[in-house]
Amino acid sequence: MSDRKDPIRNFRYKVSVGGAEAGFSEVTGFEISIDTIEYREGDDPTTPYKLPGLSKYSNITLKHGVTDDMELYNWIKDCVEGKVERKVVTIIALGEDGSPLATWEIVEAWPVKYTAPDFNSTGSEVAIESMELAHEGLKRTA
Repeated sequence: MSDRKDPIRNFRYKVSVGGAEAGFSEVTGFEISIDTIEYREGDDPTTPYKLPGLSKYSNITLKHGVTDDMELYNWIKDCVEGKVERKVVTIIALGEDGSPLATWEIVEAWPVKYTAPDFNSTGSEVAIESMELAHEGLKRTA
């Protein structure tokens, strides 16, 4: 038996928003960056010291085919009305047998943008809506 670990495929996953499982065709925007602060004292060499600054998290975008379920839309509607509810969003990458291989947790997420689908009378594609989430942390938990 080999100890080889193949890379995880990106098309087998599940998402939960606030503990409720939901289906999405695409999840993008997983990014963490740390600002760099350059510092130099008066008589130091011309190369500055580099210090860590603020940590930043990109917004996460969730896309899915439109159904009669209004839960995601109602979440941003509530935010527009001043009732911001922050939720934990969990993305779990699955193996071929459906077992969890890796998990990411998005903390204190809330919607900042909703995009309704485009419609075209000559098209045959699925109508896709998207939701962009701001958040305060991204953790890989497994």
